[in-house]
Amino acid sequence: MHVPRFGINRQHADSPAAFAADVARIESLGWDCAWLPDSQLRRRDTYVLLAAAAQSTSSIQLGTLLVNPITRHPSVTASSIATIDELAPGRVALGFGAGDTAVRLSGLRPARVAEMEDAIVLMRALLAGEQIEVGAERPAYLPFHRPVPVWLTAGGPRTLEMGGRVADGVFMRVGTHQATIASTVESIRQGADQAGRDPLSVPLGIIFHTVLVDDPDDALSMGKAMAAGYYEYSPMLFDPPGLSWDGPNPETLKRERNVWPDFHHDADLRKAGRAVDFLSEAHADAFCLRGTAEQVVEQLVSVLSNAASDGIEFEHVVLHPIPNPPSPDEADDGYTVRVAREILPAVREQFALLS
Repeated sequence: MHVPRFGINRQHADSPAAFAADVARIESLGWDCAWLPDSQLRRRDTYVLLAAAAQSTSSIQLGTLLVNPITRHPSVTASSIATIDELAPGRVALGFGAGDTAVRLSGLRPARVAEMEDAIVLMRALLAGEQIEVGAERPAYLPFHRPVPVWLTAGGPRTLEMGGRVADGVFMRVGTHQATIASTVESIRQGADQAGRDPLSVPLGIIFHTVLVDDPDDALSMGKAMAAGYYEYSPMLFDPPGLSWDGPNPETLKRERNVWPDFHHDADLRKAGRAVDFLSEAHADAFCLRGTAEQVVEQLVSVLSNAASDGIEFEHVVLHPIPNPPSPDEADDGYTVRVAREILPAVREQFALLS
């Protein structure tokens, strides 16, 4: 089996210098990729941070996960990411999507599928050094273009199909269940086929919310919060694994239980999980990896092996930390260190044995 590159999408970012130091630390621990969210009311400027990290590292891949076409015009995004690639040649990628907290906390709406498709087409053309018609007096052109791949991050079938049509790669954020992953990849490959692309040529990535919590009750509660977060934004993801939502409307629950801004991002994920205690272990297991390091290794290898048995291999795997990791002074039992020492070597070893 193909061994994917493993990335993390949460770092210490209290300043550009702190971010650069933490990404250098992540690189030294053996992570392959550092992905940075773009959420202007929650974090410092994405491209300033990436520029600092580019100059403090030498091998780790850097990228956004994710930016959107609502808070930044796609031509601005193309210019910014090309500039970062000048600082870290060949190790930069652009993760793109509809927008989540970045747009909702600004009182805006997530991008529609057509808007994302137009944005990806524009950015890919600009980054490839092509001239593209934008309705101005002359076609748009990026003089300092760089070959940065544009990856779409998606969960809904229409968006996934669009990614198969036009993106350089597709990240899926759909949970861990084999049936969901298979149906998701089918949507991507259908889109590629419709566009005349080889369906097997579109690189794939997957994001796993990873509840690395040794206490089983806490891990289950947080896992239920993850399942609720997926349902909140993409309720159709409950269908492939045959799950149902047998509780109040998520928006009603959030108001009654003071969950903010959503089940994924509440400051107290145990509380968020208790608000949806009607969900089962099966719900939690369908949408996250959870438990001790040994349990996470077993679950991760199982999910990736099941995908491989369906003819699905991933170029990127992002282990989204739940709860978010502490500061870079974290002890040896912190998420970033524990995954690097207790999970990644074991998973890579098992993949080597299966290859």
